[in-house]
Amino acid sequence: MAKALLALLAVYAAKNLRRADAPPTQPAGPAGGNVSAGLPGGQGGGGLGDLLRGTLGGVLGGAAAGTVLNGGLDNLLKQLQQGGQGDVARSWVGTGVNKAISQRDLANALGTDTLDQLSEQTGMDRGDLLSGLSQHLPRFVDQLTPDGRLPTEEEAARMV
Repeated sequence: MAKALLALLAVYAAKNLRRADAPPTQPAGPAGGNVSAGLPGGQGGGGLGDLLRGTLGGVLGGAAAGTVLNGGLDNLLKQLQQGGQGDVARSWVGTGVNKAISQRDLANALGTDTLDQLSEQTGMDRGDLLSGLSQHLPRFVDQLTPDGRLPTEEEAARMV
């Protein structure tokens, strides 16, 4: 499941990298700490940074971890908002209780192309993928946004 969560960020980070000429979306703020992201599946050891560099290094094409986290997370949240799940996604970023998302709502928000790409990258069938993402994505996003907002690229780079 950790690979699926990171692949999801990578898919949306790739969209961000294609728009590299766009101005930054986040102002500088306080520095973040080291985030292990509480990834499921017994992924111990090096944490999120090792997973980003190791598991998805080829997919990311050498992109900086801060760009992947910041851009991927930003684009993912925008996609969820466009898919009618903005209130749910905002609860994951905010400091309050994380709202649940159903597999159906998540599938509708992400779209068939994204789910097909994730299934191919992870080797998971769509049902298992949606089950795991709907269960773990709220906490994953919450832990990547410890200050109740998206991290800047610099803050995200320090997290890994």
